Parts: sequence; C-alpha cells; structure tokens
Amino acid sequence: MMNVPLNIALMLERAETFFPKKTVISRMKHGIVRHTYREIGERTRKLASALKQLGVQPGERVGTFAWNHHRHLEAYFAIPGIGAVLHTINIRLSPQHIAYIINHADDRVLLIDDDLLPLIEKVKDDIPSVKAFIIMTDESELPNTTLSPVYHYEELLKEGDARFSLVKDIDEHSPAGMCYTSATTGNPKGILYSHRAIVLHSMALGLADSAALSESDVAMPVVPMFHANAWGLPFAAAWFGTTLVMPGAAFTPQILAQMMEAEKVTLAAGVPTVWLGLLNELEKGTYDLSSVTRILCGGSAAPKGMIRAFEEKYRIPFIHAYGMTETSPLVVLSRLKSYQQHLSGDEKLDIRAKQGFLVPGVEMKVVGKDGDVEWNGAEMGELCLRGPWIADEYYNDERSKEAFRDGWLYTGDVVTVDEEGFIKIVDRTKDVIKSGGEWISSVDLENALMAHEAIFEAAVVAVPHPEWQERPIACVVVKEGKSVTKEELYDFLRPQFAKWWLPDDIVFMSEIPKTSVGKFLKLKLREQLRDYFANVQ
Repeated sequence: MMNVPLNIALMLERAETFFPKKTVISRMKHGIVRHTYREIGERTRKLASALKQLGVQPGERVGTFAWNHHRHLEAYFAIPGIGAVLHTINIRLSPQHIAYIINHADDRVLLIDDDLLPLIEKVKDDIPSVKAFIIMTDESELPNTTLSPVYHYEELLKEGDARFSLVKDIDEHSPAGMCYTSATTGNPKGILYSHRAIVLHSMALGLADSAALSESDVAMPVVPMFHANAWGLPFAAAWFGTTLVMPGAAFTPQILAQMMEAEKVTLAAGVPTVWLGLLNELEKGTYDLSSVTRILCGGSAAPKGMIRAFEEKYRIPFIHAYGMTETSPLVVLSRLKSYQQHLSGDEKLDIRAKQGFLVPGVEMKVVGKDGDVEWNGAEMGELCLRGPWIADEYYNDERSKEAFRDGWLYTGDVVTVDEEGFIKIVDRTKDVIKSGGEWISSVDLENALMAHEAIFEAAVVAVPHPEWQERPIACVVVKEGKSVTKEELYDFLRPQFAKWWLPDDIVFMSEIPKTSVGKFLKLKLREQLRDYFANVQ
C-alpha cells in the first residue's frame, strides 16, 4: 500500500476542489456573513502565508482566543497548514488559568476576537512568549489596545498569498492541534492532537452509525471551538463539504432557535445546558425545526426527561454521546441497534439515555475493585480507553502517570456496561458517593430530579457523614413560572430508588455553579453547601 500521510491540508483541499460552492455561515457583530469553501480556502492560504511572514515556525504554537465563526475556522486549517500547532484557548477560564496555558503551551502568536481583548489585556504582562497579537474584527480600524505588536486580521489577509501551498509532506504523527482541560481542580492539562488523529476522528464522525455527518448536512456546532475542537466538527464538516453554521458570540436560546430555523440546520451539537435552554425557548415560542434530523449531546449526562421532550414533543432525534478532551473527543455514541427498534418507547428511552457503545476504532475495558467488571448493567468500574485518536500523555505534565497506564487512558469516569455493551456514566471517580461502603450515583439522582416537570437543573454532591462516611445532598433550580416543595420531590424519587439512596436534603438554589464548558462545578457546590449547613446550624 502507498505510504501517504494523513494531514489536515488534504482535508481543506478536498473542500476547495469538490465543494467550492458550499457555504460557511457565521453570525457576526453586524449580521450574518456567508463564505463559500472556495473563499474559505483562499482566506486560509492568505492567513497561512501571513503567519509565515510573521516568523511562525513548524512545531510552534499559535493560540486562538475566539468564538465560533469563519475566521476561527480559517485558523483551524492555516495554522497546522504551515506545520505549526493550533492551540484553542478557553475564553471562559480565569485570568490565571489563561496565562498559565499560554505560557505552558509557549504560544508565539495569538489570534483574538476584538470583544475578547480585555481578557488578554489583563494578562499581557504575564505571557512573555507571545510575540504578536492578531485582532479579528469586522471593523476597518483596529480597536484601542494595550497589546503590542498588534495586527489587523483582514489587513494581513490583503497582503497574503491566496495560492500559498499548505504543507502536505508532513509526518502524520506530528502535532496539529492542542487543547487544555477545563480544570475543575489544579491547573489545566494540555493534550496534543496529531494530524493522523484528527483525520481518523473526522472519518469516524462520518460513519452512518456515528454522527453520520455528510455533504447533505447543515451542521451547527454550538459547542465552542475551544472545547475539544468543537468535537471535531469543523474539521470533518470542511472535509465532507458540509454546510457549516457558526453561532458566533454571546448567543441565546432564542438566537439558536432562530438560526436553526432560518438556515435549516440538520445537525446541532452542544452540552446539556444548551439544550435545556433551547427546550425552554421552544416551549415559549413557535419555531419550525423540522429540518433537524439529530441533536448531538455530550459533555455530561443528559436528563431522560429532556431526551423525551425533544423526541416525543418536538420530533427531534436526540443522540447521547461521550468523550473527553483526551479522546479528541468522540468515543461512545448511543444509537439503537436494529433489533432494538421493536422495544417499547420507555425501553428505547432507557437505552438512549445511556452514553452508548464504542465507535469503531476504539477499545475499552472497565476496571472495578476486583478487576474487570461484568457486563450486567449493575457492576460499576472505571472506564479505560485506547485507540488512534486517544492521547497517551499530557503535554509536559507529571500528572500523565496518574491517567495513562499500561497503554490505557484511565478516564476517571465510573460506568456500568449492560449485556449489549451500552455504557452508562454513573459518576466521576471523585464524585461518586460512598455511603456505608456502597456506591450511590449522583448522576442517576440528578437525572431523576430533572425528569420532574418543575425542575430545570439538579446537581447532587457528597457531604461528609459521621456514620455513613458520605451522604448525598441534592441542589435544584426550579423552572421559571413553576413551583414544587421538597416533600413533593421526595415523593417523586421514592418509587425510583432504594431508601438509602435518597438525598439527606434537597436545597433550592437560584443557580448551580458551572465550569467554563457548562458542566456542574461540584467543587464550588460543595464549598457553598459547607457554608449553607454552617448557617443552618
């Protein structure tokens, strides 16, 4: 067989060659902007040549600090297209963590959206590795800034070479991208993605029993482009010629619903908090989302009630998925097998609410206290993964030895596996509640609470207990315009769980703290509960 390296430049070339008329639609400050893949290709090549002129060398990191839009997409291909490394920076991290990852990655150039400038200006004196700042703006003039030296993105493109040759003879194992975990504890951890990993992961997104992404789709990645490369969708969409819809900055559920209707989106991807917000919007307004053939949901477990509402009330197929920054991220996706189609609606929902089974190309094992667990849907263990788009270490981080052992990634996720191989995340190893020597799944309790018609969000955490070691406490946010009592919630839970699983208390809150990517921030929640119980006592 020919030894042809897999690389990102070939993906863009395919979009330019076979899908030059297909479009990338971006919601920008002054309205909707449309570019064809031919135009995206020319702009990408101009950016690549401009970065070369600025002195960016192969292997060096170029950071992006931006929302989901066409310029960010161009950076996705231009940076690895010159052999450099695309480092997408989480704009929602603290200033300390932003400075940390820029320094840890040793970024040489930053591409920054103009409305995000203040966040970088806060740390400008703490990031000495950065030698140039490129401002991405719709305005003709650069905004006032304390950063230096600064360049106007569009002005650089005017001077760029539209016929610049992207690097294709690059070792497919060389780094192309870089993301950092969102860091619920300690500093974020960096993951380097190779050209080969990104190409193979993109191919997996196109499999019929996976996300089934294709040329005929109109895909809207709501998941941020700084969050595990927007789950790989921008790379795969360009390669397959998929129409891309980018929601831009500071979108709302109303904006998402309007864009999905106007652009006839077929596939949208995001975390559960996004879809909870959209569900509330659909209940308030009237939208035609008949074009949507699937919603892809990951990042944390989706409540069963939300899945039921999308599928039964709005006739929108809802696909549960699982992955991590360390896994590129797609590894598990929940689709019914052909012989499961005859099951009842509730039985199907029980299956769809699980994370699913492995996509082709990835292997797993589940390790419990006494070795590999039995696939019986009850025994719990830690999920371990390996495959061609799974990381094998953190970038320059001694914590690698904790997560990567014997050729496996130990995910830190506690799961059960049923007889059909469907994985169900029951908790994080650090969040599982150990009560009297038995495990209680905070995720199961959360999903049960969120199935109540009056509950918008629910998070369950462990609190120390003098007799039982730990006990669960539930925190809930009530939907706007709804009301419910604590006792009504207990009555709702009792038929579903053993008595010892029931939370010791249910605390009503106005908001549950979240991480930068929309997951419940249980560390902060535990701190709040300590203060809460101190005040109660």
